[in-house]
Amino acid sequence: MNSIDWKNRLLSGDYDEKLSYIYACKADETQKYKERLIEVIDSLEENFGHKDDIRLFSAPGRTEIGGNHTDHQRGAVLAASINLDIVAAAAKNGTNKVRILSKGYSVDVLNVNELDIHTEEYDKAISLIRGVLKCFADRGYKLEGFDVYTMSDVLKGSGMSSSAAFEVVVGTVVNGLFANNEVSAIEIAQMGKFAENVYYNKPSGLMDQMASSVGNVVSIDFKSEEKPVVKKVEFDFTNSGHSLCIIDSGADHADLTDEYAAVTREMRAVSNYFGKEVLSDVDTDEFYADLAGVRKSVGNDRAILRAIHFFNDTKRAKAEAKALEDGNFDEFLKLIKESGYSSFMYLQNIYAAPKPTEQAMSLALAMCEKLLAGRGAYRVHGGGFAGTVQAFVPNDMLDMFKREMDAVLGDGMCHILAIRPVGGCEF
Repeated sequence: MNSIDWKNRLLSGDYDEKLSYIYACKADETQKYKERLIEVIDSLEENFGHKDDIRLFSAPGRTEIGGNHTDHQRGAVLAASINLDIVAAAAKNGTNKVRILSKGYSVDVLNVNELDIHTEEYDKAISLIRGVLKCFADRGYKLEGFDVYTMSDVLKGSGMSSSAAFEVVVGTVVNGLFANNEVSAIEIAQMGKFAENVYYNKPSGLMDQMASSVGNVVSIDFKSEEKPVVKKVEFDFTNSGHSLCIIDSGADHADLTDEYAAVTREMRAVSNYFGKEVLSDVDTDEFYADLAGVRKSVGNDRAILRAIHFFNDTKRAKAEAKALEDGNFDEFLKLIKESGYSSFMYLQNIYAAPKPTEQAMSLALAMCEKLLAGRGAYRVHGGGFAGTVQAFVPNDMLDMFKREMDAVLGDGMCHILAIRPVGGCEF
């Protein structure tokens, strides 16, 4: 459709039902999403000229639900897409040039026939585009030039993985324009990981891309590095009576590299004691049977506690998925709380050890405990040490919860979100 047809259909309500489903909202709450799509259509043509055939795409941010710091030890995780996303208007341009412009950034331009790694592009968005295109080209798809304009409301620095959403939206656009949507959501996620690891030069797992691409709730077991077991968990959170909140603690994110590296290093010290590369290869019973030997050899009690967290939380992530599949939301909430306690007590990633007086996340968790008063659930969200807390809040407490959180942490620090049932998609 051209821009006029798109806008007429959006404004007439033709897409209200679809938007309501994608963004997990009521039909009368879709106006802001329609206005956003109209803006991205207009921006495409303002920057790249009139287009006879415009197509619209979306890729969501994600939230980690279960499995805190388990992925790098090839354990299990539970993640979900959320109702914050990157939207893209795209059209072929009849050349061999790919031009992608994201709101607030400068345009990235590349040639579809030049898809080798450019080391000068490390850490730049253009490298992600080039890497995803390379994956499609290697699968035999004939690529041509195209123009894209994107807009994002995925919060940066909040553990929602805006980079993964960008990789997925690029893959979804290319899949729609040149591959007849033949490439699966799982394959698009793998393409995103490849682009980030090889072309962007950043080590990462597959959880972020998989949650964004597949959508809804995704259970992933990384036991096999080459073939992780990915399962979409069908659960309608809109009927759970709870809302998802991501709370920004306001903690300083600077100088945390050593804290994150220590988690992996200490867990590996335990696995290496048993002659294994990662903890998922260590037998739990063998670990506990030889605990005294582990302690003497490793010489680091925190490493042992972090290993205990891994063993328990990777099991919990699987149990959380089963609870949702069984429709047992109370059990799910119980497991979420247990995961949060484990992160605080054993994984110990709530505040940075060199700064024991700076405990914004500890305070946010304490506020969750007080305000929820035994209902709902809460836990650290993502890497920890600074950043965000995740809470599942009963809907009848939601206004109070946000008001009180913002009063202590700052206005707008509590974000009310929803689990989105759809991953990367075309409208």
